Amino acid sequence: MALSLGEGGGGSRLRRQLESGGFQSDGDRDLQEHRQRIQALSEETAQSLKRNVYQNYRQFIETAREISYLESEMYQLSHILTEQKGIMEAVTQALLLQADRDDPALGARRAAAADPFLPLSAKDAAANEEGRQRTLTTLLEKVEGCRDLLPESPGKYLVYNGDLVEYDADHMAQIQRVHAFLMNDCLLVATALPNRRGAYRYDALYPLDGLAVVNVKDNPPMKDMFKLLMFPESRIFQAENAKIKKEWLEVLEETKRNRVLSEKRRLEQEALPRPAPMPPESTNPFDEDEDEEEEDEPSAEEEVVDLSLEWIQELPEDLDVCIAQRDFEGAVDLLDKLNEYLADKPVSQPVKELRAKVDERVRQLTDVLVFELSPDRSLRGGPRATRRAVSQLIRLGQSTKACELFLKNRAAAVQTAIRQLRIEGATLLYIHKLCHVFFTSLLETAREFETDFAGNNGCYSAFVVWARSSMRMFVDAFSKQVFDSKESLSTAAECVKVAKEHCKQLSEIGLDLTFIIHALLVKDIKGALQSYKDIIIEATKHRNSEEMWRKMNLMTPEALGKLREEMRSCGVGNFDQYTGDNCWVNLSYTVVAFTKQTMAFLEEALKLYFPELHMVLLESLVEIILVAVQHVDYSLRCEQDPEKKAFIRQNASFLYETVLPVVEKRFEEGVGKPAKQLQDLRNASRLMRVNPESTTSVV
Repeated sequence: MALSLGEGGGGSRLRRQLESGGFQSDGDRDLQEHRQRIQALSEETAQSLKRNVYQNYRQFIETAREISYLESEMYQLSHILTEQKGIMEAVTQALLLQADRDDPALGARRAAAADPFLPLSAKDAAANEEGRQRTLTTLLEKVEGCRDLLPESPGKYLVYNGDLVEYDADHMAQIQRVHAFLMNDCLLVATALPNRRGAYRYDALYPLDGLAVVNVKDNPPMKDMFKLLMFPESRIFQAENAKIKKEWLEVLEETKRNRVLSEKRRLEQEALPRPAPMPPESTNPFDEDEDEEEEDEPSAEEEVVDLSLEWIQELPEDLDVCIAQRDFEGAVDLLDKLNEYLADKPVSQPVKELRAKVDERVRQLTDVLVFELSPDRSLRGGPRATRRAVSQLIRLGQSTKACELFLKNRAAAVQTAIRQLRIEGATLLYIHKLCHVFFTSLLETAREFETDFAGNNGCYSAFVVWARSSMRMFVDAFSKQVFDSKESLSTAAECVKVAKEHCKQLSEIGLDLTFIIHALLVKDIKGALQSYKDIIIEATKHRNSEEMWRKMNLMTPEALGKLREEMRSCGVGNFDQYTGDNCWVNLSYTVVAFTKQTMAFLEEALKLYFPELHMVLLESLVEIILVAVQHVDYSLRCEQDPEKKAFIRQNASFLYETVLPVVEKRFEEGVGKPAKQLQDLRNASRLMRVNPESTTSVV
């Protein structure tokens, strides 16, 4: 018993030791130690990598910061050097002025060297020009691709240069770094080459005559910016700081001003009267009298045109600004003012040069106005949106071009409006929308045309041609929906009626296009009439083939009353004499159906009627009536039963004496003149009944 208890206690202890790992081999323990050491090394390595990455990242940030500081210091150093250069130039200028006051002769020589328009000695002029050209050549050697673009003119020299940053004018996103070279007559923009320090590639060259400078208001973080306007583009640049931006603005304005003054002095020099060559002495005694008369009347060539006025000198630049700011009226006003000033002036060489500059701006202005009227622009706003550009083109003497562009713009607008119409629902509803859109646009265009081109009678023929082409476009859309889709004749008649009513609205402005819509629709309407005529003939022949010549029994008084009303609407007023007792009608179903179908065809055809369709409608009616008349006459000849023969005679009497006169009368009312063919058909039908015993078919 004790042994078993001991064994039981020892077994439980052994089990607990095994569970707690008390009995483990040396191999397991070594493996666990190696695993712990590896985990420790892994964590240590990860921490070391993190520290190294952090240190390198900090060093990278510090290096970038140092580079930024170095760049800023370089810009500051460049700015300081520029200031020092300016101070030295100012001091030199002051010393030169002092020396000029001390030695007037030396000052006169120096002034002659500084002004290219004053007479120079050959040696001084060559030395001055050589120094300026050498400076410009040295700086421009750093710019690739500009040597062939810059003409080697003796008066060209460098005024100012510096680094700028270009931004996108729409999204204000940085585009590139550039270096600008300002010369006395133009501005050169070059982009920095990425792998060559101090080297640039040519980007653009702008003459100062067509350049406008606009200050851009600071809007953080976008600041220290200015805009250059060069028709038809504009560019935005950012200076390093506000001071450099101010220098750029000032030096650009000063250089442009000096350019204008230099041009003004050149024009004055050219406008000075030159001494006329002395004529050879003449021994003719009568020449003295002629010379005296010529002296009394000064020639027009001796008159000098004063082009030194400030507004004339600034006219090309003002025109550029007006074009850039879309002030078309202001630009045309300036041109009118110049034309008025030069109207009675002789055409000298300075005037020709001024005209050449102004004509270039006129071409630019014309191109902008043409673009304003192009169909690529937005077509919203209706015809009035084009009035501004059209009126200015007319003032520029471009009436024909203005008329052409205005009509093209309106044609595109009308076509776009028609295309945007959604084809949904009934055809008649779509036609109402189509007519409203088209004829309203046509009416508005006509009124605007009359307003814009009131004094240009020669343009009205172009409008008529345009209206015809627009009407053709409308008819194409109309026919595609009405006739190509095989609508019923009643629907087609209603649609044509709507189109005619809208077309009559144009008579308010004295424009009648009804004959055009008739000419364009005649082919489709003829096709519709002939198609519907064939349908009626086929239906009539089918009913004739099943004809039993029996009276109609309508079963109810309501049905009989409805038939009376239908026949009364068809124009048959004496239908009661063909009705019997107990809802019986003493006519064949075939004859009644034929009467209703023929009168319905006639009513719808009269809605479509115009003179070009007269013979088509008349021939269609004759063909339809002949089918019924010939069938009745043939049945009358062939029928042997006396009772049925009497019934056929009664139906024939209804056709000849009631239906045919009603058709003839209604046709004459709708058309306005009698139809001889219908009268001949009725008379011929009477002749066919002269010999009722004959069994010969007339078909």
